Formats: sequence, C-alpha cells, structure tokens
Amino acid sequence: MIDDHKKLVAVLNEKVEVGKAMNALAHMSLGFGGSTTDKEELKLMNYKDGNGNNHANISGRPFMILSARNGNQIRTLRAAAIANNIRFVDFTNCMTEGTYEDQIKRSGETKEENLDYWGMVLFGDENIVSELTKKFSLWK
Repeated sequence: MIDDHKKLVAVLNEKVEVGKAMNALAHMSLGFGGSTTDKEELKLMNYKDGNGNNHANISGRPFMILSARNGNQIRTLRAAAIANNIRFVDFTNCMTEGTYEDQIKRSGETKEENLDYWGMVLFGDENIVSELTKKFSLWK
C-alpha cells in the first residue's frame, strides 16, 4: 500500500470523442512521466508473470480517470492547480491534426480563452487534488 499522501488523477472532457480523449490521455501521461524528476514518486514497478517475463514501468499508484462536462471546467481546474502549486500536464484542441509543427504553430496563434481543453493530468498532495477534483465523476 502506498501511503505518501499523493494522488494521480486525469480529467477528460466528456464532449471529446472517446478515441481522441484516449489519445489526449496518452500524450498527457507520457508528458507527465517524462517531466517528472523524481521517478520514485510515480511508484513504477516491475510486474513479473508466471513465466518470468517482465512487465516493467507500470505504476503501483492508483490513477483515477474522471470526466468533466466541458473544456471550461478543465480550464477552471487548471487555474486552481496553478494557484495550489499542483503539478499538471494539459491537452487542448490545438494539439491535434497536422504535424507537431502545425500544432505548435496553431497553439501559439490561439489565445488561452479560445482553447478547448480536452484533458489534464494532475499529481500532488492527496487532500488538495481531491478537493480540486471532487465535483468530477468517474469516466465512463
């Protein structure tokens, strides 16, 4: 049992098509893991099967996937995460279609208030993350 009082949560915009939401979740998870300086806090484990095969780098930490009604709820959550010094990675509508160069250009040309947030991964103090995400329900 992990008792370090940290919580890992993703919040996905329920208005986004499921396949696109899963793509956003994959990008955010990869980005969050890659940006983490203390890999130990992610509790990455090696699961060994009955044949002795390794299944490495799977987190032993619970990872809750929650649902937001829309991108504005995620925008508000993002602002709250910043205000509470909670680490996060987010994903917007500008981060799809075309090459990554096209996506970076489109992101740079879009004002924050015009972004449609598709998701966010948060990690931090369990009490704070729970308080920030209590209004979201489990992803279905």
